[in-house]
Amino acid sequence: MIGKGKAISHTSASIAYGWNQEKNAEIVFKQHLVGENPNEITKEFELVQAQNYHCKNNTFSFVISPTIEDGKKLKNKDLNTICRKFMDGLHLKERQAIAFVHRDKSHVHIHLYVNRIDFKGEAYKDRLIGVRSQRAAEAVAEKMQLKTVKQVQFEKEYNLKELRQEVQRRHHLTLKQFKPKSFEQYIDAMAKNGINVIPSINKANKLQGFRFEYNGQNLKGSEIHRTMTGSNIGKELAQNTGVEKFIKQNRNLNIMGKTVEMSTNMILSIAKTTIKKTITQGIGY
Repeated sequence: MIGKGKAISHTSASIAYGWNQEKNAEIVFKQHLVGENPNEITKEFELVQAQNYHCKNNTFSFVISPTIEDGKKLKNKDLNTICRKFMDGLHLKERQAIAFVHRDKSHVHIHLYVNRIDFKGEAYKDRLIGVRSQRAAEAVAEKMQLKTVKQVQFEKEYNLKELRQEVQRRHHLTLKQFKPKSFEQYIDAMAKNGINVIPSINKANKLQGFRFEYNGQNLKGSEIHRTMTGSNIGKELAQNTGVEKFIKQNRNLNIMGKTVEMSTNMILSIAKTTIKKTITQGIGY
């Protein structure tokens, strides 16, 4: 679950957004308020805020977002509990507050508005309110056995690690199985092994590298492994034809229905492989 928060001055517009019926908004939490529409709620906020004319950003706007999976199973009473525990965690108990749930997208989320001015006219200090909001959301998630940001990040990193390994495995399988001699053959061969290879082409119509799409994820070659940059793939492919012939045949490529050129840096990087091998063989290493 993610929590975000900031102090705002546009109370009326924000509450109106929260109450937006086009987003299937429902009130899930309300305290010390009797109004039945955005204007009435705003006026109630303003009556209390009038006690402290020094504070301009006198309303807190919070967004609390459970994970998509958690959001699907949370009922309105659960969202009410989240709001109460969240406010308790920030020591915002006895203040005017109203919260709405938006279910217009698959990602259910809460918009919570809290009067920054209490009934004594004192303004709540907003220093690091964004950081504190996230900490409060994590504490609530732990208490209610919901996923925290850290857990989501860990799962994402773990899944990406497995995905990188699988794409790299299929890359090596493709090289061994099909022995492609050009980038075009490599792209076609990877597709047969379930990997969509997307060329990265700059504004000068130069091929700079590749992205790899698999299982709903899209990663740059360098994000998968250093051996899967455009230049390093070119070096491996060149072993099947010889570097000079490979560069000559791949200098101009027909990719995605148009002709592109290899970038100068890619050509030089592939060519250096031959120079290094020649020098090494020449001195007997």
